[in-house]
Amino acid sequence: MSERISREELVKIYNIEITFFDELVDYGLLNIHIENNIHYLMYEDLPDLEKFANWHYDLEINLPGLEVIHNMLKKLDALNRRNRELMSKLSAISDQYEDI
Repeated sequence: MSERISREELVKIYNIEITFFDELVDYGLLNIHIENNIHYLMYEDLPDLEKFANWHYDLEINLPGLEVIHNMLKKLDALNRRNRELMSKLSAISDQYEDI
């Protein structure tokens, strides 16, 4: 199984409120795994937790704001990937016409 860390450990390490963590889960911003009534976050999701904690505690962004920002950044990333794909295809087509 992948590496994981319990909610209780995260609260201590990152000095965040357990209710903040639970609200991130409720908003669908974090995915957890529950085993024996213990909530776990996968290590691969730690960067998201750190980002949300920084935005919330340092920039005082509320949970609905975190959700909006997170969704907008995901859409921006998808648009950037699509733009790179299209530019690559355009470049390939352009290269074909130069050979003629």
